[in-house]
Amino acid sequence: MSETDTAGAAYAVEFERWANFFTAHKAFSHPSELHGALCGRLAAGSRIEEDEWLAMVCEHMGLPESAAGEADDLSVFMNEAYEKALAFLKSADMSFHPLLPDDDYALDQRLEALVAWVRGFLEGMALSAGESLGEAPEEIRELIGDMVAISQVSEDQESDQESEQQLVEITEYIRLGALAVFTEFNPPEKPASQAPTLH
Repeated sequence: MSETDTAGAAYAVEFERWANFFTAHKAFSHPSELHGALCGRLAAGSRIEEDEWLAMVCEHMGLPESAAGEADDLSVFMNEAYEKALAFLKSADMSFHPLLPDDDYALDQRLEALVAWVRGFLEGMALSAGESLGEAPEEIRELIGDMVAISQVSEDQESDQESEQQLVEITEYIRLGALAVFTEFNPPEKPASQAPTLH
């Protein structure tokens, strides 16, 4: 199992955690979409204050905003999710993965999750980067165009070997695309040892 596969397996477990959490809170939205929206905002250079993030969570999950204050598990779970997403996007080993179900799910369910994640990512990116997306390098604009096309894909696909392979390839394209956007909009942080010192 390669490191990417291991990270993918870990993300499949993470998807189950999110799905169970959404079910427990009777959320009407898809967990992949919220994760995509968070990653889109982070990739486009935003950092979100805890209050704003929890308000965004409540809005996505269809919960009253007061839920963030009333349900301790909500703020703990989602603040941890925020830190994890940012850490994976920053990670030098490129172990980031979109939050998606594993191969145990039917093809149409996995495709639905991928489409939801991409929609969320586009929404988050647009919220953060706005008009500056139009000034992004050509490869980023092409990637966004591809993501828009993927977000409109019909989820009623026949499950066969070719469709399975296509889903794997599209997922990997999206994964690397999200990292490319993050690299474009987030200048590398200087290690502490290289920080300018005052003399």
